[in-house]
Amino acid sequence: MPPKRQVYLLDPKNLPPETIAVTFAKTSRSPQRFIEIAAELTDEKSAEFHEKWVVGYGHASVAEHAVLHIAVENISRLAVESLESCRLASYTEKSTRYQKWTKEDYHLPAELENHPLQSLYQETVLGLFEAYEEALPKVRALIQQQYPAREGESETAWERRIRSKYVDIARFYLPAAALANVGVTINARALEHTLSKMLSHPLSEVRQAGEEIKSVAQACVPTLVKYANPLPYLQNTSRQLQRLAEQILPTSQPTDWCSLIFWDTEAEDHILAAALYRFASLDYAQCLRTVKTADSNLRRQIAETLLGGLEKHTIPLRELEFSTFIFDLYLDQGAYFELKRHRMMTQTAQPLSTHLGYALPRGIVLAGMEDHFRQAMQMAHRAYRRLANFNHEVAAYVVPNAYNRRVLLQMNLRSADHLISLRSAENAHFSLRRAVQRMADQIKAVTPLFAPLLRNNPAETWQSIEQDYFHDTCVRLEE
Repeated sequence: MPPKRQVYLLDPKNLPPETIAVTFAKTSRSPQRFIEIAAELTDEKSAEFHEKWVVGYGHASVAEHAVLHIAVENISRLAVESLESCRLASYTEKSTRYQKWTKEDYHLPAELENHPLQSLYQETVLGLFEAYEEALPKVRALIQQQYPAREGESETAWERRIRSKYVDIARFYLPAAALANVGVTINARALEHTLSKMLSHPLSEVRQAGEEIKSVAQACVPTLVKYANPLPYLQNTSRQLQRLAEQILPTSQPTDWCSLIFWDTEAEDHILAAALYRFASLDYAQCLRTVKTADSNLRRQIAETLLGGLEKHTIPLRELEFSTFIFDLYLDQGAYFELKRHRMMTQTAQPLSTHLGYALPRGIVLAGMEDHFRQAMQMAHRAYRRLANFNHEVAAYVVPNAYNRRVLLQMNLRSADHLISLRSAENAHFSLRRAVQRMADQIKAVTPLFAPLLRNNPAETWQSIEQDYFHDTCVRLEE
C-alpha cells in the first residue's frame, strides 16, 4: 500500500528556529521523515549547516524556514517606517485610531543630546502633545453630537463606537516622534535584510533599534543574522543621490495631489490573455491574439469571470498582476502611514517634511479648534525649518500627521483591487478613503472593461469625502 499522508507541526516550543530550518532543508536529499531528521540535530550541527550552506554557499532560502516573533516597544513612528520596510513580514502596531497618547510618549533623538536645539525640539513635541490632549475632548463632544447614544446603549459601548471617529481627527496633531509598539513576525532571511537596512540608516534611533533586534534575534537564530551589518552601498547611494537631487532638481512646485502618470495601455489584453493561458494548451502569443480580436461580449465575459464573483474578502486570481499602474500622489502623513502597510506594491516616499503644507480636517473647525490647530502646525513648521538646517532627518520627528508627503506608487490591478476594496470601506480612515477613491477613478478611466468590477465603496466619492471631512487639504506656509 502507498504510505499514508502525514501532516504535523515541528513545534517551535521544542525545536529552535535554526533546527527547524535545517530539518526542512535536509529533506531535499534525505529519505527520512522530518521528525527523524530533527531528532538527529543539535544546536551545534544546525549552526555548522547554516555556516556552510546559507552563509558559505548562499543558499539563503533555507533561512526562510526560521521564523521569529519579535516585540518592539517604544519605537518612534518615524523609525517604524524602516522597521516595516520588508515585504515578506507581518506587522501589527499600536493604532493612532483607537488608542490615545500622553505627553511622555515621544522619542528624544540621540543626535540632539547636549545640542542647543534640544530644547526647541522638546518644546515643539510637547506643545504638539498638549495641543492633541486639548483637542481630544472638544472633538469628542462634536462627535457625540453627531453620533448620539442609541436607546439602551451603555456609556462604554457608546464610547467604543465613537472613539475612532474623534481620535481619527485629533491624531492629525501627533508628531512622527510619537512612540509605538510593533509586533513583527519575520523569517531569518528577511530579518537579515531588514537589519542591514536599519544598521545603514542615517538616524541613530533606527541603527540602535537594529542592533537591539539583532541581539535579541541571535538568541534564537545565532548563525542566520550574525552577519547582518551596515551596507556601504545603501549609505553611499543615499548620500550621493540626495546630493545630486539637490544639485539638478528645481524647487518643488504645487501639483495635482493624485496623478496616474503611467499605465500599460494593453493591460486589459494581457490580463485576459493570461487568464485564458492558465487553462489552455496554446502559447501566450496565441492567447493574446485571441483576446485582441475577440468581440466585446466575450471580453466582458472573461473579465466578469475574473472579478464579478468575488466576495468581500476573496482574493482574485494572480493573472490580474499582468498590469502596471504608477501614481504620483501626496497625502497627509497619517494616510501615508496606513498606505505603507500595503507592501505588495512598490512605494518610494520622499522624506517627511513641512514643505507640502498640511491638511485641516473639517472636524477640527466644527469643534472650534481651527486657530488652535493652525498655531500648532505653524509651531511645528518653524521648528522643522530650524532643525532641518542642522539635520533634516532629525527634523522629521517634529512633523505632525497633518503634513502632506509625496509618494510614488507602482502596483498591479490585483494589488489595486485589494487596496481599493479595503481602504474605501466605511470604517477606513477618511484621509486614505479619499486617496483610494480617486485612484480607483483613474484606474477605471483607463481600464473601462474592469471599471464596473473594481470594488470601491459606491456610497461616496473622493469629492464627497473631501467636502465632508476636510476644510482644506493643503494649507501652505511660507518657507
